[in-house]
Amino acid sequence: MRDLGVGFGYLLRGQRWVARHGKQYGFGLLPGLITLVLYAAALVALALWGQDAVGWATPFADDWSSPWQGLFRGFLTAVLFALALLLSVLTFTAMTLLVGQPFYESLSEKVDRDVSPDGTAPESDLPLMRELWISARDSLRIIARALLWAVLLFALGFIPVVGQTVVPAVGFFVTGFFLTEELTAVALQRRGVELRDRLALLRTRKRLVWGFGTPLGLAFLVPFVAVFLMPGAVAGATLMARELSGEEIDEEGTGRTEPAPSPDGDLTS
Repeated sequence: MRDLGVGFGYLLRGQRWVARHGKQYGFGLLPGLITLVLYAAALVALALWGQDAVGWATPFADDWSSPWQGLFRGFLTAVLFALALLLSVLTFTAMTLLVGQPFYESLSEKVDRDVSPDGTAPESDLPLMRELWISARDSLRIIARALLWAVLLFALGFIPVVGQTVVPAVGFFVTGFFLTEELTAVALQRRGVELRDRLALLRTRKRLVWGFGTPLGLAFLVPFVAVFLMPGAVAGATLMARELSGEEIDEEGTGRTEPAPSPDGDLTS
């Protein structure tokens, strides 16, 4: 259970880092604001015309008597909007990181240099366009995985009792895992860690990942919060990436290093 607290600690430490570096925080807000406007427009359009889309997709209910037709289509519209909201949470980070790749790459490097005992940061030898291509490709792969989970959880949501209790809880942990993968990818990709290896690395420390990503996923459900937490989330994920890579952390710049905490014994398989 210790790793849950450590993961949450990285989330808080990332927010503290950007609070001490206001200029980096300001630059880090821009990609989130752009993505938020795009997502908000899509959700507003769905709210306005979602019922029409449901009506078009369910012609068999045209002859149903009142109130059953309205209840049925109203339920499907609500489910459609809830699914769209879940997908927004699952994909918001991927899209924001894709839009803001240069911003967050620079932010992550500055965090690495700031907390590194020797003041250096791992650097990618790849050209910028190659990095953008890899980031876009990996983001699409993660989004595809997230969509599969979303569809599965959506289907399981119709199971009585379990669908209203266990499934939402599982959904938040799944969201937390994918959020953490996307955020740590900024730092781990610079270290040459491929997507498959990143996923395998994160699976060995699931509680650490959940402690970081699950509270963040819950916070992202609140409108606008994701935008303001993203820069700190990238900073915290960079600190976590250093631990996962076995690198020391000197957050205060004093030369006194903090070794990477050893994982719980039952999480290293």
